[in-house]
Amino acid sequence: MRSKLLSSCGMWVLSDWSPETATADAELQICKHQGPTCCTRKMEESYRNAARRDTLQNILSYSFELKYLILGHTEDFQETYHSLLTFTLNHTLSLFDLAYEPIAQESRPLVTNLFSDLALYLHGDPTISVEQSVHRFYDDLFPLVYRYLVNPGLRSSTSSPWKVGEGNDCLRAIRSDVNPFGPYPQALARDLGKALVGGRMLTRALLAGTDVLNAIESAGMVKECGRALVRMLYCPHCRGLTLIRPCGGLCLNVMRGCLAGLAELQAPWSRYVDLLAHLSGMLAGGHELELALLGIRERINDAILNAQLNGPRLSAVVDKVCGPLTQSASPTQESVIAESSTASVQPITELLTPSPSPSADTQDQEHSRLTLKKRSLPLKPSKNDKPRSLKKISKEFMRYIQRYKSFFSTLPEMLCEGETVVDDYSCWSGEDVVESYTGHVVGNGLQAQRYNPEIKVRGVDPVLVNTKVMLEHFNQEMWAELGLGADGQKHMEVGSGSPAEISGDCDDEDGCHGSGDDEDAIILVVQPPIVKAQPKKVLTAAACSLDSSSLLRSLSLLLPLLLSHLSLDSA
Repeated sequence: MRSKLLSSCGMWVLSDWSPETATADAELQICKHQGPTCCTRKMEESYRNAARRDTLQNILSYSFELKYLILGHTEDFQETYHSLLTFTLNHTLSLFDLAYEPIAQESRPLVTNLFSDLALYLHGDPTISVEQSVHRFYDDLFPLVYRYLVNPGLRSSTSSPWKVGEGNDCLRAIRSDVNPFGPYPQALARDLGKALVGGRMLTRALLAGTDVLNAIESAGMVKECGRALVRMLYCPHCRGLTLIRPCGGLCLNVMRGCLAGLAELQAPWSRYVDLLAHLSGMLAGGHELELALLGIRERINDAILNAQLNGPRLSAVVDKVCGPLTQSASPTQESVIAESSTASVQPITELLTPSPSPSADTQDQEHSRLTLKKRSLPLKPSKNDKPRSLKKISKEFMRYIQRYKSFFSTLPEMLCEGETVVDDYSCWSGEDVVESYTGHVVGNGLQAQRYNPEIKVRGVDPVLVNTKVMLEHFNQEMWAELGLGADGQKHMEVGSGSPAEISGDCDDEDGCHGSGDDEDAIILVVQPPIVKAQPKKVLTAAACSLDSSSLLRSLSLLLPLLLSHLSLDSA
């Protein structure tokens, strides 16, 4: 079906360069045809710029949705990490305020520095090691525990030749060899390293995805794309056919040719989305990170108790390595320990013993102040509470990110959808108005463009080439770090925490409630000790003012309180 051009171009004027009447213009480079035309060479150049600009804008509009998803959840994860760390920091500081008051003030910066390192670790700081941070904390804590709790006479002696600075340096240096805190520093480093690695890797992965999308914004389309876009979108205008739309096959060929460089990102991007889903599944599979952070307090307390119980041995070793620390003589080492218990740590020694093999009497003491009641301090949020917990955010992100797994391969189709393309009755084939497009429709990717009848692709933007290499290397590094192989295939087959395993879960956080009435739930009530008011505003939660003996044996009971606290923050 051939179209006829009106002799006058007045009603088709699209620019200042459009002629008033249709004329033959041999200078046209793109919209050539036999017969009169309403276009000029300058109009072609203007069309080329407009087509590239509009197409890039459409690409950015689609990539912005994906970028917003990643950036928005990155912020959500970081805010949740911050709330968890702030809560557990105050929870840990309360241990020293309640049980180890003589070192409470001096230990505060040590605890704060430890949690600052953990925050940096979760933010992906490559200079932070959880193991080194934990051992540095215990190195700095040892002088305080030794001088104030194991041998409190050191701080009261006036005739001692002990130089505090030199003595502290010596105690720090020998801490790992003397091992005053038993197995607890190693256990804390192990627990934190295992629990925090998923959050850290997810942060790194989200940042890598943002870099990929930023590269897309800065990269251009192939050079040959401009001509093909003009032939598809604007050459009909040169014949006065402003209402005709491109054929679907024509649009797919043009867009797949223009986006050949982006399509090369599809394979590594698909594996990258699998990686995001797996890392999110690690956080959505349970509350390991929350429990590990809450467990810091228990590990520190057990470590201090271990040092106190081994006071005589520690004193003998320290005297040999660092020299005599005081000239004040005490009748026996036992009297020093008794003084320490009476003056410094009476609350903790009466209520707690280290975790390994507690006696029956001690267990009775630990639970003597616990009573079971109803309708007070619920162990889980009410049915109407929907806290933005780490588990909930992770599940939400898993659902959304899966929709973009084929983003780069489906982008040409998305650009061709809508009003741009019609296949009913007639359409523009790039040469004329036809009933259907008869050209060969190629697939995605650079290799497929060799058979593209509409555009000849000779190369892609170097920015996209480098981005593909970067993403492939990142995927290999992260999957190897997870121990699941360079391509994550082991994970896809049997890996725990996969989307298939978690997406179907239903718990209270997802709005699913089991049988039973909340009013009949068993409730824990603890008589809180008197705590000094803090001079500055801190996060408040019931867990921070509870009796330490029950808390250190009931970490799992604190988790719902933490989730409720996060819900208040998000509100």
